[in-house]
Amino acid sequence: MSVAKAAKKKQSSSQRHVTAAWQRKEGQNESGGLNEKGRRSYEAKNPGSDLKPPQPGGGKRKDSYCARSAGQMKMHPGAAKDPNSRLRKARRAWNC
Repeated sequence: MSVAKAAKKKQSSSQRHVTAAWQRKEGQNESGGLNEKGRRSYEAKNPGSDLKPPQPGGGKRKDSYCARSAGQMKMHPGAAKDPNSRLRKARRAWNC
């Protein structure tokens, strides 16, 4: 196999295994959760999903999220103690 064909084959195989934006840094919000690009990427991968941005002002979505994330804090004590963990940042964004 020529060098050009090998390079082309290597490039095409690496392009097939690119992860979705919601799993990479570019789809994640620095303050926790997903940004708009991450939400669109997740919805494209999972048809029928309808992710919405945080609702820190209150309401049923906030109550539900805060209850779920409290359970995550119990399941992941390392993340619960780290103030820079994605879980803690997301809870701050939701005002939990």
